[in-house]
Amino acid sequence: MSGTDETIREALGYKRIAVVGISRDPDKPARRVPKFLMSKGYEIIPVNPFVGGTMLGRRAYPSLAEVAEPVDVVEVFRPSADVPPIVDQAIARGDVRVIWLQEGITHPAAEEKARRHGIKVVADRCMYKEWVRLNQGRESERL
Repeated sequence: MSGTDETIREALGYKRIAVVGISRDPDKPARRVPKFLMSKGYEIIPVNPFVGGTMLGRRAYPSLAEVAEPVDVVEVFRPSADVPPIVDQAIARGDVRVIWLQEGITHPAAEEKARRHGIKVVADRCMYKEWVRLNQGRESERL
């Protein structure tokens, strides 16, 4: 796991989150976590090359590079091996402040590359769990 509480709080303070790998399956964390975040006032930007049209009422994009709106945080629900090109796209955008790799996802070389380009990184952590933990562990908050 990486990401200090300060970095996690900063990431959770931004409201525009591009979710790379958002799922069509409503039972998967890659769908439940973004839906939870939307319920807390976050603007979710779905990114999934296999999904056309809309997801969660928002336009879905085939790649991070094609997102036409500003992005503060890139939340990644893809295998670790897929992280380097996502980091490259985030760097190329110039507006991404934090890359958040969900639980079980790490790629030390790509994480370091992001940091070298001024992007903060949280890795191997669940955005939902961290939100709950940092908001006094609200037991009533469930996915």
